[in-house]
Amino acid sequence: MKTRHFLFAAILLLCGISLTAQEKTTYPFVERDSTLYLDVYRPTVQRADKAAVITVFGGGFIIGTRDDKLQQTTAELLVERGFTVISIDYRLGLKDQAMVEKYQGLTKLDKLFQYCIDIATEDCAEAVAWVCAHAEELDIDPSKLVLEGCSAGAITVLQLDYCRSNGLKQAAALPEGWKPAAVVPYSGGVMCRKSELKYATEPAPTMLMHGTKDKIVAYNSFGIPFHSKLFGANKVSKAMDRQGIPHWIIRFEGIGHEVATWLPGSVDLFCGFVDQAISGRVTHLDATMTDSKLQPTEWTDMGVLKMYKQSSK
Repeated sequence: MKTRHFLFAAILLLCGISLTAQEKTTYPFVERDSTLYLDVYRPTVQRADKAAVITVFGGGFIIGTRDDKLQQTTAELLVERGFTVISIDYRLGLKDQAMVEKYQGLTKLDKLFQYCIDIATEDCAEAVAWVCAHAEELDIDPSKLVLEGCSAGAITVLQLDYCRSNGLKQAAALPEGWKPAAVVPYSGGVMCRKSELKYATEPAPTMLMHGTKDKIVAYNSFGIPFHSKLFGANKVSKAMDRQGIPHWIIRFEGIGHEVATWLPGSVDLFCGFVDQAISGRVTHLDATMTDSKLQPTEWTDMGVLKMYKQSSK
């Protein structure tokens, strides 16, 4: 039996798969109706700057977990690059049947999504506050804390920095004066009650990654006229351009929501952007990218309603 275990470990190492990324410590960080937890993955060889990444899972605010396959892969890849990685829980608003029933009907849909995004944002703020309060114990620099998320998680991290920039209550738990070192959303957006997206103070350095055909988290915007809208990466980029805010936007032409899971395919780009942001180097990039490994799937033409029907099965 010991021999078999040794051989299995040797095979993993020969394949270049890190065992250390799977070694994690779990902590509770806030009490809601139930306790929310976060998993901390520590690198074997840490970056000299002690930078860390808070990563937020996706799943349409109805499914997903902090330790699902994509989150574990994300942690593994970033731990290999020397980051401490923190994967967090947050409340899934669409599991709150009372709120779902309260906001039934098309004209109330924006209020339901606003609720889902608000509570996820509040929980993410609490996670940041906990990590900053325990920075010495975790051996990280809280001023070099990066926010990364996919899909619903991407919305959450973008929304948190938007709320921080605009002094909104959803970001109230953040330590005073704290600002992310960088924000990297994969297929994210910002929910806004106003017709035009604005930042009262400058947001963190942001790299937006989005497919131009995304209909789940819309590339442009999603919502009903005269109601709150979810502004996708293209609209967020335009808002930043209007205000002269440097940022990166990587547009994947002809690709849909597949981009939400593309950190493993873009980890070098992620690290390059984060390195520049942490060093204080200000750059602006607007690029259309293709990647032979990122191909259209059923997600390319899938709309948000079909996605929710599938997730409820």
